[in-house]
Parts: sequence; structure tokens; C-alpha cells
Amino acid sequence: MSEKRDYRDTVFLPKTDFPMKAGLPQKEPGILARWEEDGLYRQLREARAGREKFILHDGPPYANGNIHIGHALNKVLKDAVVRTQTLLGKDAPYVPGWDCHGLPIEWKIEEAYRKKKKNKDEVPPAEFRQECREYAAEWVAVQAAQFKRLGVMGEWDKPYLTMAPEAEAGIVAELLKFAENDMLYRGAKPVMWSPVEKTALAEAEVEYEDIVSTQIDVAFEIVESPIEELVGAHAVIWTTTPWTIPVNQALAFGPDVEYTLFMQSDGPLGSCSFLIATELLEEFKNRTGLGFEQSNFNPRTSQYKGSDLAGTKVRHPMHHLGGFFAEPRPMLAGDFVTTDAGTGIVHMAPDHGEDDFDLCKANGITPKFVVDDDGRYREDWGWLPRTDERNASVINPKFNAPDGPICSDLREAGALLSASADYQHSYPHSWRSKAKVIFRCTPQWFVPMDKPLGTFDYPVADAGPLGGAVALGTQGDNTATLRETAMSAIEHTRFVPAKGKNRIGSMVEGRPDWVLSRQRAWGVPITLFVHRESGEYLVDRAVNQRIIEAIRQDSVDAWNADNAAQLLGPDYKVEDYEMVTDILDVWFDSGSTHAFVLESDNWPDLQSPADLYLEGSDQHRGWFQSSLLESCATRGRAPYKQVLTHGFTMAADGRKMSKSLGNTIDPLKVMEEYGADIIRLWALSVDYTEDHRIGPEILKGVADQYRRLRNTFRYLLGALKDFDEDGDGDFPEVSDYPELERYVLTLLSDLDARLRKAIGDYDFDAYTRALVDFCNEDLSAFFFDIRKDSLYCDAPSDTRRQSYRGTLELLFHALVRYAAPVLVFTTEEVWQTRFPDAGSVHLLEWPKINLADEHRVDTARWAHLRKLRERVTEAIEPLRREKTIRSGLEAEVTVPASAVPEGFTTDDLATLFITGTVTLDDGDEVRVAKSDDAKCGRCWRLLPEVPEDGDLCNRCERVVEQMDGVS
Repeated sequence: MSEKRDYRDTVFLPKTDFPMKAGLPQKEPGILARWEEDGLYRQLREARAGREKFILHDGPPYANGNIHIGHALNKVLKDAVVRTQTLLGKDAPYVPGWDCHGLPIEWKIEEAYRKKKKNKDEVPPAEFRQECREYAAEWVAVQAAQFKRLGVMGEWDKPYLTMAPEAEAGIVAELLKFAENDMLYRGAKPVMWSPVEKTALAEAEVEYEDIVSTQIDVAFEIVESPIEELVGAHAVIWTTTPWTIPVNQALAFGPDVEYTLFMQSDGPLGSCSFLIATELLEEFKNRTGLGFEQSNFNPRTSQYKGSDLAGTKVRHPMHHLGGFFAEPRPMLAGDFVTTDAGTGIVHMAPDHGEDDFDLCKANGITPKFVVDDDGRYREDWGWLPRTDERNASVINPKFNAPDGPICSDLREAGALLSASADYQHSYPHSWRSKAKVIFRCTPQWFVPMDKPLGTFDYPVADAGPLGGAVALGTQGDNTATLRETAMSAIEHTRFVPAKGKNRIGSMVEGRPDWVLSRQRAWGVPITLFVHRESGEYLVDRAVNQRIIEAIRQDSVDAWNADNAAQLLGPDYKVEDYEMVTDILDVWFDSGSTHAFVLESDNWPDLQSPADLYLEGSDQHRGWFQSSLLESCATRGRAPYKQVLTHGFTMAADGRKMSKSLGNTIDPLKVMEEYGADIIRLWALSVDYTEDHRIGPEILKGVADQYRRLRNTFRYLLGALKDFDEDGDGDFPEVSDYPELERYVLTLLSDLDARLRKAIGDYDFDAYTRALVDFCNEDLSAFFFDIRKDSLYCDAPSDTRRQSYRGTLELLFHALVRYAAPVLVFTTEEVWQTRFPDAGSVHLLEWPKINLADEHRVDTARWAHLRKLRERVTEAIEPLRREKTIRSGLEAEVTVPASAVPEGFTTDDLATLFITGTVTLDDGDEVRVAKSDDAKCGRCWRLLPEVPEDGDLCNRCERVVEQMDGVS
């Protein structure tokens, strides 16, 4: 008996050099190096020159440390936006930038000084700034390399830096536009102040943490009132900031609040009376423990409406100290006073509260400026001066404790009714030093929010199709305020997600005047000359132009007293003017980037307003807002047409990442282990509009998802080995393709539409999910699985096989483009494997599917068939597990005729189900049995036509004869 022939060499198996094992950490750096060597970014600019532009303006991160996972997510999202817009054929340049001024960097240099026992104040300012520059430049280089390693493509050789002299000059030029338009003023207001960093802070520079504070109830004796029975009684206030009592100047009542006067016969102050909001009496009793039993209180009470208290005066509990403390304090009507908590009477310290300041100012009461920049009382203050050994920073918990100096002195004075260190609440902290901030009244420079903008002498752009450039006023007289202009611009800007509009809108609607000044050294100076007698700042465009040019030539170091005469010029005397020494809020720096980047000749590919700003949701109060206000004040419009925000990256269990908890994910280590494409796939697979998660197990899942995508490309490369791109004239037209192929092309066309929509919506989660699902479910688990028999065993000239490979060709060119913005390195490897001399995949444009309507098929009909296919697979599985059969090819399947869509033969069904045979009956169930037919020695199908000795089926016999040259 002769041995059967081995037909393995007659099967057309896929062949490719593209490895299954990715080895991304080793391969990606080489691909990156080749892109740089080839000048890929510049090639793209040349290829897209003259096309419709799309400008994503980069929000500058601080140059002060290695990137973290939040940086990685942010930059990958930006890169995906730029790459998808480029893929659509637009000219989408990307200029990265860095914020280089301000406390984050200055703080690091000061830390180094402290370690060396070096005093910053003894170092010449120019020398200190140079150290800050060098520190920032070092980290710019480090972060640039790390961002590039993520596959982020852009103008890395020419980024923008806020510390570049050209940028500093641009920032100063924007500031002086405010000055020339009378949109700056110097005033004293309570601002958030960091006693640790000794500077004012903006809202965007603080974070809120839960703390426990001391709450106290303090009695102020009423010494004068139009209501006679109130004289000698005590108005009670409640506060969680005991340290502000030394600067109390008034009390506030709610004009519509009802107050009750209780006559107490036996209490901590002896026989006396307390005035408290009626609604808060029970809370007061519980908090103080005084009680209102008849043994303590006379049953007689009196009620008054708050407005009846006008004209009432009290004396400070420490009045015995004389001077400031001996002066009577007025009780004033305050609309902000509520009965939510406390006593309904609020103590007023205009030095340390915004409501306090406004109410006192309206009544002619001015701040005393008694707390120094380190948070301690002035040396000449009458209560707890710096010379008092008990004096400590007002943010010191011991200073405010129930047994601390404030409470002890109040208790000794007989005014402290209660004190307990148990009040839990949220409180602002500096996000750099992590120390509590205080509200401190200091002279600062402000931009008014509610003053008419006046005359624009600068170009105002027209509104684009997406808005964002609309202005309430144009060049000429503008009666709209900065707040009104900004609110209008918000209304005409697209926000993604849409809730961002309400978020930033509510912030702008209620925000106070913009505090521009900081009391530091590293930053752009407020380049104003103030007249020593009038207090007015100088407005002279010739002087301003000299200032701008000096800084452009010599950086911010040019703003110093030695240059004052040269900057002022011959028309002004140096002795008549003081140079402002404060520096600008760094948010003004970054808020001006639209001016010195988008409108600069240094980057001619850019334009303003930008199509998109993209940052974390915290930037509604940061960069988004400062950019909006700066642009609205100088151009009457927003600097952007669209704003996209992402949430924060949390640990896998949903908690905030923390080094102390050991749950941080370092993107640099992830790239070392998995590669950058894994980070990119993760970043573009999460719903980034909300807070999202990452962790070791999540990354393993992403890596598995990546392997499936990689195998899709590997299969395509193998199946298309030696495929003639130009065709040989014998390939069928799409109209002649089998319905299965046309069905897959219909799905591809639908996918194309979904991906385009996802790009328009910046919905990269939907984009990536649709792409992954198509590759896994429609191709690998369905189309490829069904047609592997045709690919392996049909003759090369067979119409079915040619149609399949023609479809694979269309799929390859579409999928490699679709995936390119996500898997930037892998798709380059895929493309170069097939077309090593064709240039980069990233130079390609969006694929042209062009499936005619008449070639589309009814996807609902096929969806019905696929559900039947799933039932068949489920029915086969138990037999396969029991080893009754080894694969579906050995199965005889019976399916309900009613479940089969019209037009499919039993041979079609056997092909689609990958079974030996299929028969139809009138039942409702799918039945499976082992086939008794012989197995083809080449395709392994069990068919009736195969001889009992198990040689070849009819199809395989013909193919082998052709291959053997038998006629």
C-alpha cells in the first residue's frame, strides 16, 4: 500500500517577515531616529502646504521634572488630534511650548539654596534668574525627549518658551496694551497669599484639601444702639479663623434675618444677654453647651429684624489694649450674611476677607495691613506683635488652637464662649508648597472685570464658522466690560464636553478682578513707571516700545534701575518715577501665548484664533480662562474656536495617585516595559472626558488588545504577500465580488463614516473602540476565519480567492491609515514591511473607500445570519471539548430553515459556519453530529465527494492538477 501524498506544499499559507512578537521598547527608538533623520515633520508641512489649516495650540506644561502619566495622556490626545486632522488632508502644524517662569522653578532653586545654607536675597537678581533659566532649559530638553519618545510629532527643534527674550517681550507688549487702554489699576484687596512662598496666588495656583480648624464663639459687648435694651448686651460671632480677630473692625448682620436677645442670669459672663439669629439658637446651644434652661435664662426674650440693628456699635473684646482696639466697631448690614451656620452675626476683618473688604470699604473702613508676608503680625501691632514669644505664623494650628494665644487672651478677657478644634471643612492650599494660604490685603496690580474696555487699537478678527472670534465691540469705542466680552466669547465657543461651557462661564461670571502681580523674582516684570507724586503709571507708546525692544534684546534683565533713564528717554526725569518691582502672574504669561506664538512670524505656519485648545479640566480656571481674558481685553474675542478638556488619571481602584500610596504609574517605565504604542492605545481607549484609570492589570489588558491588532496586520501582510498592487487585469470588479466580500466592504464603509464622526467629536474612545472591534469581531473572528480556506486552498486564479485578496488590499490600506494616529510606531513598521521604499505611513491621507450604493449589501440581513452562526458555534463547542470532533469541519450541522435569511444555500452556510455540511429542517434547534464523510487530505473538509481512502475533494484535486501541470 503506497503512502498518501503530503499536500502541505500545495497550500498557499500566508508568509511575512512581520514578527508576532512586537519588541516595541527596542524597535520604537530606531523608528523615531529615522523620522528625525528623514525630517518627517518638515516633509508633512511641505506635503500639506496650501491646504486648509487646523491649529491646535499647545498649553505649556511647567519645565520642572520628568513627565507623569497625566502629561502622557495630554500629549497623546493632542498628537491624536493633530494626526487625525493631518490624515484628513489638513495642514495641522504643532508647536509645543513650555511655561518657564514662576514659583515651580523658583521654588526648586530656593530649595537648592537652602541645602547650601545660601540666602536668595543676597544673590544678585540677574544671577538668580540665570540659575532659574538654566534649570528650566535642562528640563525642557528632558521633557522634549520624553514627549518625542511617546511618538508625539511636532516642531521640537523650535518650541516656544515663555522665558525666551522674544516671548518675554511679547508678554510685556500684551501687558502694555492693557496699560494703554486703562485696563490696569493698583489697589489693595484681600488676595490669596502663601506665607510660605511669600507671594500672592491666583485661584488656579491653589488646591483645596479637607482640614480640621478651631471654631470659636466670641462675645462683643454692645456699647451704643438705637435700641436701648441692647446696650450692655453681647453680639455673638462665630468664626473658624481665630487669627483674624486681632484685626476685627466691624460686625455684619443680615438685614432680613430675625435676631433674638436672650437675657441670661447665670453664665460665663455673669448676668448678661446674647444677641443671636433666631434660627441658630439650637445650634449655638449644642456648640457652646450653655443651654437655655430656665435656671440659666430669663424666660423673657426680644426679637428684632436685622435692619433694626443699624447704628449699633460694639467694642472689641481686647479693648483694654487701647489704641486701635479701643475704638467702637459698627454693626453693618451685609447681604452675604446667612443663617446656614454660626450665629448670624459675622465679624469683619477687611484685611482678610473679600466680603469684609467690600462692606468695610463701602462704609469708609480701610485695611490696616498688619500681617507681614510670612504670616506673622507686624512688630508694632498692639496684640501679638512679632516680639511676642507667642507669635507664630497665622497658618500654624497651634496659634489658632483652643489653648493657643488668641483663644487664651479672649478667654482671659471673658469674651470666649466656646472653642473647639473639631470643625472639618475644605480649605485652599498652595499646590506647590502644600501649605495653607490666607486671605491677605496687600497692594497689588489688578485688571478690572467690570470696566468698559474702551478703544481697541489692535486688530479684531471676524468670527469663524465655529465662533470663538466674536466680539461685542470692534475697533473703536467699546462699552462692553471685560466680563461681558468674555461671557459672549464663551457663548460662541464650542466646548467638548459641552458641560465645560457652564463650568468656565460660571467662573468668569462670578470672578473678582484679575490679580496680576506677584512678589517674586523669576518672571516677567510689570514694566510700569509710576509717578511718585500722582501715583499714576506712565502711558507713552514711545517709552513702551523702548521697554519692549530692550527686553527683546536682553531679556527681563533689562528691567532694572540702571536702565531707567534710557527707557524713559529725554522727556521724563528718573527721579520723578518709581519702577514697579512686582512680576506678572504666570497665567498672564501663558495667557498671552496666542499673541506671541500664533500671531508671530517665528511660526508662519500658525494662525489665530486657534481651532482648538486642549487641556485638563482644571484649566477652566487656569489657562483657558487667562487666555480668554487676555485676548478679550486686547482683541475683543476668544483666542480659540473650540475648547476640549480631559479628566484626571486615577489609580486602578479609583483613588488619586500618590507616591506615598505606591500607586503611581510612571509612563517612562511603561515605555521601557511595553513601548509607547501601549500608552497611546490606553490613552485613546479611555473616556478621557471624565476621570479615568490606569494600573498594571489595565495595562496588561491594553497589551492584549494591542497583540490582537498586531496580529490583524500580520495576517494582512502574510495574505497579501506578492500581491500585485496594480493588478494584472484578471482581478474581478467589486460588483463581481461574492456577497461576503461586499458585506465586509459595506462594514468598512460604515466604519469609515463612524471614524470620521469620532474625529469631528474628538471622541477617540469611540474611534479606537470602533477600529479594534472591527478588526477583532468583523475581521479576525469572522471574515478572516471564513476565508482562510479560500486563501489557503483555492487556485490563485479563482475568482473567490482574488475577490478576497482584493478586499484584503482595500482593508490593508484603510486600516493602516486609520490606526496610524493611534499606533504610530507599529503602523510605520507595518507599512515599511510591505513598502520599504514608499516613505512614511504618516505622509498618507485618509483612505478612499468609494463603495457605490449599488454594491452595498443589507447589513441587517447579515447580522441575522451572524447570530445564527454564533448558535452553530455554541452547539459545536461541547463536541469539540469532548474530543468527539476536533473542529467544525468534521461536523454535520442542521439548522432551522426559518432562521436562514433568503438567498443563502446550504453550501454557502457550510462555508460561513466553517463546517463539513449544513442541512435545513423545520425544527427550532441547531443540531450537530460527527460527519461520516471522508476528510480531504488538503483542505481537511469532510465531504461526501471525498473518496473513502481520504484523498482530495473535487476543488483541491483541480488545484493540485494545475500546480502539477496535469491537464
